[in-house]
Amino acid sequence: MKRISICNFGRIMLKIFCWSTVLLSIWLLLGFFGCYEKWFGGPAGITTETAYWLIRLGLVILIESVVFWIGIITVYLTSKQLGIRWRVLGIVCGWIPIAHLIMLHIIIKTVGAEIKAEKLRQKRDEMRTGQAICHTRYPILMVHGVFFRDFEHLNYWGRIPAELEKNGAVIYYGNHNSAAAVRDSAKELAARIHQIINETGCGKVNVIAHSKGGLDTRAAIALTDIAPYVASLTTINTPHRGCQFADYLLTKIPEKQQHMVERAYNAGAAKLGDVNPDFLSAVYDLTFENCRKFNEEVKDDPNIYYQSIGSKLNRPASGRFPLNFTYPLVKYFDGANDGLVGEESFPWGQNYQFLTVNGKRGISHGDMIDLNRENIPGFDVREFYVQLVADLKNRGF
Repeated sequence: MKRISICNFGRIMLKIFCWSTVLLSIWLLLGFFGCYEKWFGGPAGITTETAYWLIRLGLVILIESVVFWIGIITVYLTSKQLGIRWRVLGIVCGWIPIAHLIMLHIIIKTVGAEIKAEKLRQKRDEMRTGQAICHTRYPILMVHGVFFRDFEHLNYWGRIPAELEKNGAVIYYGNHNSAAAVRDSAKELAARIHQIINETGCGKVNVIAHSKGGLDTRAAIALTDIAPYVASLTTINTPHRGCQFADYLLTKIPEKQQHMVERAYNAGAAKLGDVNPDFLSAVYDLTFENCRKFNEEVKDDPNIYYQSIGSKLNRPASGRFPLNFTYPLVKYFDGANDGLVGEESFPWGQNYQFLTVNGKRGISHGDMIDLNRENIPGFDVREFYVQLVADLKNRGF
């Protein structure tokens, strides 16, 4: 929490700057109109009074500049919630009268909310130290969605794995290709689960899979030999019934352009570690029609606990790009959605949770994996996963 303490120091300096600027401005105005000399007596003469006032002005500017720059540099270096947008706007608006005051208020408010949230988290973690509420019987296998890979220093799941491990979870990753047909991804995941079982002797795994990863895991369970090694499957914002807007796009975009995008993506994915990436197969497997056929063929295993989670944005502008861009299109075809997947496509298994927050924000497809590392008012994504895994532990998994 050293970072938070330093960040809080910067926030306090900015608040001191705001209040002291108001008070010292009043003090300077009174001096400018000669109030102190009239009230308390002092050096006579316009020249002398002006000289004293200019000295005061210079001292105020110097002191306020030091306080401001210490504060702003400190929060810029230590805050994780300001993001690039507010940092850039802070620099741009810093030269615009009135706008710079509004931006300063936003910066102080944003940093204050971050500090409050992290202190609450620290207190909560201290209260359950040693309880290991996420230490499940079987380890957690986290399976990413389409167009991403598992990277050591750019975690697909944001701050979630570290929070789970802090509370006792043992975590592994799928390490499969970013783009492939569902059945091909299923084979990769089956091999990965066998590897984990053989290396650790853990017996089974609890799978938490996001987006297409949920379809990949369902296929792995039904179409390969790994069902006996899976205790539970939790799907996060998975399009179990496909995306009708994907069907529309694939019928409207000419085949030539589709293959141009495919070649570009596959070339880039191969450089990042994919073996034989298959962009179009991954996309086509997410269509409404192909998911309908998939669900007819792929059946759940009665010995595995299945549950699902879904979420939605409350309005287009509430999410971050590009999901705020795709939201209206998805809504036209699929209704309420998370920016990519319609609400009706999420439910699967014995237990289903649907998440949103009051107000304008909502919870996007990316928010559910902490993609932007953003603290969302009313939804603590890290604590949500802690309680999710704690529930698996309580169920004996």
